[in-house]
Amino acid sequence: MSKKQNGAINDPFSRLTKAQQTLVRLDFEGGHSNKEIAPKIGLKNETTVSHWRKRSWYEPAFNAYASKAIKGKYKSLALRTLIDLLNAKSEMVKLQAATSVLKLSGMLSENSTPELDKARIRKANADARVAEARAKAMEDNGQDMELLLDKLMDKVESEDQKHGTEQSADS
Repeated sequence: MSKKQNGAINDPFSRLTKAQQTLVRLDFEGGHSNKEIAPKIGLKNETTVSHWRKRSWYEPAFNAYASKAIKGKYKSLALRTLIDLLNAKSEMVKLQAATSVLKLSGMLSENSTPELDKARIRKANADARVAEARAKAMEDNGQDMELLLDKLMDKVESEDQKHGTEQSADS
């Protein structure tokens, strides 16, 4: 009895047909057009390839395959590369590598970087200013001003998210 038959392997990728698994593998590797993929998975029409990617099974299967591939083949390569970067000439590269190693080891939390702390303080200050302005506006002008302040709050939050995303990408 195979592992697949006894249920030991029952992730979304393993439940796919061979053709669907091949699509997921090729997509993970990247660099393949729909026209190249279609004959490799036994499809005559390349538009079916893009339709398969929209099916509910595709994303969970892709994620399951990516997780296996990264944990197996790429994890050790990534760790070796990261360790090699600790000896880089650039101080910034060394710092980023050291930070990554510490985060991976659990010695440095993703949630407590100086940039994130500053962003949280900015957001808290902005929220406080908006709340004060909302209270004042409701006293002075009633409900119409509350709608304007809601729009302002939405804009402040989207700006904070945008800046937080940029800082996360920088770290």
